[in-house]
Amino acid sequence: MRIVLLGAPGSGKGTQAKLLVEKYKIPQISTGDLLRAEVAGGSELGKRAKAAMDAGRLVSDEVVLGMIQSRLAKPDAKGGFILDGFPRNIPQAQALDAMLARLGQPLQLALLVDVEKDVLMKRLTGRRNCSKADCGAIYNIYFSPSKAGNKCEKCGATLSHRSDDNAETVGKRLQVYESQTAPLVAYYKAQGKLRTVKGVGPMGAIFKTMCDIIETQIRPLAAVMGRIDAVAAARERAAAKAKAVAKAPAKAVAKATAKAVAKAKDKQTAKTLAAKAKPAPTKKPVKPAKKPAKVVKKAAKPKTKAKKAK
Repeated sequence: MRIVLLGAPGSGKGTQAKLLVEKYKIPQISTGDLLRAEVAGGSELGKRAKAAMDAGRLVSDEVVLGMIQSRLAKPDAKGGFILDGFPRNIPQAQALDAMLARLGQPLQLALLVDVEKDVLMKRLTGRRNCSKADCGAIYNIYFSPSKAGNKCEKCGATLSHRSDDNAETVGKRLQVYESQTAPLVAYYKAQGKLRTVKGVGPMGAIFKTMCDIIETQIRPLAAVMGRIDAVAAARERAAAKAKAVAKAPAKAVAKATAKAVAKAKDKQTAKTLAAKAKPAPTKKPVKPAKKPAKVVKKAAKPKTKAKKAK
């Protein structure tokens, strides 16, 4: 199964992605994780990404797509993947579709975790994290406050509030999402791939709804997409072949033409030799014409002498 998760910051899609990974045994592909891994590994793509980040620029879509393609080539992605955090806008979605089409792995489902803006604001501004590194407990002063007040229930460490989890910063992040990422909802809806899950309520209930959608939608979508993919693949091959022929050097074309002509001549020569090798049809001997019978002339009787006169 090939899924892209959509949702605003604070919608909980990252948490749901981890649950889906555990259930379906397919990798979650997060562009943030990919960037960090490539930079740490010192790959060519990682170097290009680091150069952009060091210069204060955004990492180009080309680099991000290259990282995703490299990740999809790994064995654990053969059964599918869950994309989280990419695409973020329509051009990225179009570029992703083109790349996946070339790989023969088009998206089958776009799952939107939908949460109202006021709920998102409370989720993000109300977050409190345990300051102890090896604990990592998370609370929310609106929905799930710590029973120990400003202390962690598990380890007793002080709870901290991230500096970027303030109302102004969160409001800007949600505004960016609405202007750039939200149009993806219409994009995938037009493709017939969009399904929506309400991201409010118990985590287990939200997860069950997502699994029900996957089970009921992936199979029919896969059948339809399989037919579309076959046609698209055939068109891609035809286009690639035509492009290769158009770009072929003149010498290569001339060589191929000469080879074809030589082959045709060889065939003609073979036919001629075969024809010559056949024995000529035997002809019946012509009987000589009969000579005309010789006409034997009878000797003329000698003339009798004239009777003497008496």
